[in-house]
Amino acid sequence: MALETLLIKVKTAFSHSFNPVLPSNPKKLFLKTKPKNVGVLAFEIAGVVSKLLHLWRYLSDANIIRLRNDAVSLEGVLKLISNDEPFLLSLARAEFIDSIRLIADSVSRLSHKCYDPNLRSFHRVFTEFANSGFDPFMWTFACPKEIEDKRKILELYVSLTQTLRKEMEELSILENGLKKTLLSHNNSNEKIEAFSSSTGKDHHKICGLQNKILCQKQEVKELKEKSLWNKGYDGVVLLLVRFCFTVLARVKVVFFGIGPCLSRSLSASATVYPSATTFVSGSLKSSKLELEKREDFGIEFFESNCKLLKPEQNTLGDSALALHYANLVIVTEKMIKSPHLVGIEARNDLYDMLPSSIRSSLRSRLKGSIGFCASDPVLSCEWKEALVRILRWLSPLAHNMIKWHNERSFEHQNLVPKSNVLLLQTLFFANKDKTEAAITELLVGLNYIWRFEKEMTAKALFQCVNFNGLLNFQKSS
Repeated sequence: MALETLLIKVKTAFSHSFNPVLPSNPKKLFLKTKPKNVGVLAFEIAGVVSKLLHLWRYLSDANIIRLRNDAVSLEGVLKLISNDEPFLLSLARAEFIDSIRLIADSVSRLSHKCYDPNLRSFHRVFTEFANSGFDPFMWTFACPKEIEDKRKILELYVSLTQTLRKEMEELSILENGLKKTLLSHNNSNEKIEAFSSSTGKDHHKICGLQNKILCQKQEVKELKEKSLWNKGYDGVVLLLVRFCFTVLARVKVVFFGIGPCLSRSLSASATVYPSATTFVSGSLKSSKLELEKREDFGIEFFESNCKLLKPEQNTLGDSALALHYANLVIVTEKMIKSPHLVGIEARNDLYDMLPSSIRSSLRSRLKGSIGFCASDPVLSCEWKEALVRILRWLSPLAHNMIKWHNERSFEHQNLVPKSNVLLLQTLFFANKDKTEAAITELLVGLNYIWRFEKEMTAKALFQCVNFNGLLNFQKSS
């Protein structure tokens, strides 16, 4: 009997090895294989998609025109960073390119899990496309309608996946609540042999939680079907890959004038590359044609552009003081707006925030003011006007620095930016000496108006006391 069973197994295996039904083409066999779904990676992918869509929206004609007309012409940027427009535009371009590089790194990690060998080679192909413009798999979307359709699909996937996360968290809360209730119910039954009214209430609560959990599970199941969770992994990554290529192509159109006008009309005012010269790798090159030749030779696109984000010497970014000085400006701004609310302790805290270079400059400026009476209302008014003028161009850069740090710094790279603040609109590239001179001026002015408000308050109190004393004297007499 054992021998017969063995013979049957051998015969079955032998016949299956020559099964004529199986396709001889490996590609057909691949297509018959059940595709891997995204699953729990849906949340990570949704984050990458959100960043990609944010970058795409930022590259719209309207935002590029705003960048060209407003961002690089901020008064604070011109005073503290540079008034060289090509240089400022190169900083903006470098940040866009660095953003797409970081997103592409995330997509590359995801592509390693794909079945399709072409998708697994994304990093190499994308780098080649960046360097030379060669797109062997035609991954760049060229049709405006196709781009818009895919954008809407991605936005819908992101929205549904975010909702799925919330509903799964709610389900987890309900299940934990049920576990605690069951544990409490069991402990109660151990202590009380006879059922009481409290156990009846527990039973009703347990049933209610179980019903809620069933409904919540159904909601989660439906959202998994609609969101990224149950979508084919390779298909989702391919969509991400193609949008990466399309965004990079858009960057090249906007900043270099190379390639088709993707998705948008791209009028002359919506491009920021200079007409006569092109800024490449920190130097001016003569004409767009020269840039195209350089790309054909395969220069390192990401490396040559992103190195511009390294701050020069004697900038706040180079000395790692940009964020600290931004906070210092904002604190000073609040005190200037309400000097009468500033106490001695707050002034001491502000002084403790000052680096040694500003302390030295401030002491030098205030050397002759010891024992000085700040009682001139005209001078106080002039100081207030001067401080308002300084804050008008310095404050936006300080606030932008905080926004940028909260959205784009290394420790916040997993977050999706909510604003369109660029690094060139912050204090990162600001000249250290010029910024310290402006802050010192603010502190000198703040010192005068604070002392003026203090003396005016003391004078008013003194007059009030004298007046009350006079009234009391008249009453007693």
